[in-house]
Amino acid sequence: MPSSSDTDSPYSSGNNHLKDAKQSAEESAEKSAGESVRWRWSALSSQHKGMVLAVLSALGFSMKAIFVKLAYLEAPVDAITLLSIRMFFALPMFLIIGFTALRSGPALTQKDWGWLIFLGLTGYYGASILDFMGLEYISSGLERVILFIYPTLVVLMGVVFLGQRFNRKILWALLLSYAGIALVFFSDLRFSEQSSDIWLGAGLVFASAVSYACYSGLSESTIKRLGAMRFSVLAMMVSICAVQVHYLIVHPVANLVQPLPVYLYGLAMALFSTVLPVLFQSSAIRYIGAARTVLIGMLGPVMTILAGWWLLSEQVSAIQLVGTALVLAGIYQVKHS
Repeated sequence: MPSSSDTDSPYSSGNNHLKDAKQSAEESAEKSAGESVRWRWSALSSQHKGMVLAVLSALGFSMKAIFVKLAYLEAPVDAITLLSIRMFFALPMFLIIGFTALRSGPALTQKDWGWLIFLGLTGYYGASILDFMGLEYISSGLERVILFIYPTLVVLMGVVFLGQRFNRKILWALLLSYAGIALVFFSDLRFSEQSSDIWLGAGLVFASAVSYACYSGLSESTIKRLGAMRFSVLAMMVSICAVQVHYLIVHPVANLVQPLPVYLYGLAMALFSTVLPVLFQSSAIRYIGAARTVLIGMLGPVMTILAGWWLLSEQVSAIQLVGTALVLAGIYQVKHS
């Protein structure tokens, strides 16, 4: 006598039909959800798409300091080792994205290579290693605020070296920015047990901002000649070579063996704080223009401070927020001067 568990019993057949119906419903729901997301994105106006992409770009860039600090908490890894891991993951991503760009454009001259080497060393290598070193001593919030003043340094370089006009708007921008940094700096100093660490870390990050300002202010002509993507990939390759040479001078290769979380944070920095933000930013500029994209990017320091408070338990004070607001106001003046 057949039991109710046999495959040809009416109960089993009914259960199979129920399972098929449930699976079909789940697949239909997943398909509907995917179509709904695509429909919602396509339904957005160009302005709204640009704003979303600009916010995502700002978020990605702002999380870099958080990933660095989390890696430092996970293991006794130093700045050059962590930067080496980050660059290792970033290179293939940029090569895949920029493969077509590398095969096009004018032949590289000695002058092009000279600028690429200089800009690769000051931008992706110099600014990054100084920044990573500074983050060993100061909070992610202070780091982001100091690093964010690089546009004022670009303006100062233009005034000093290129004879550009120094007007009242630029003066106000500088006063606001540096007054804001002073407030954030002394706010962190109040919470720190080692005041010398704050001075050292802030000095290193300020040097990083100077290095990035050199890169930003002097790269325009090379970018116009080579194209943005081709320039970025080539400058990144120069930087990666510099990072790895630096690493091999100070550490044995075996030191690259790190706990898994350190690799994951390095991958996160490469993907979410390097490659994707660059692509999001480029797309945002295409939708809403550079000025609006830069303006939305000013959310970055605020995002870093909030993420540092949430993920790293960093202290946040009213003075720090006021100082950050002054820096943002100063940068806004620079962008519109």
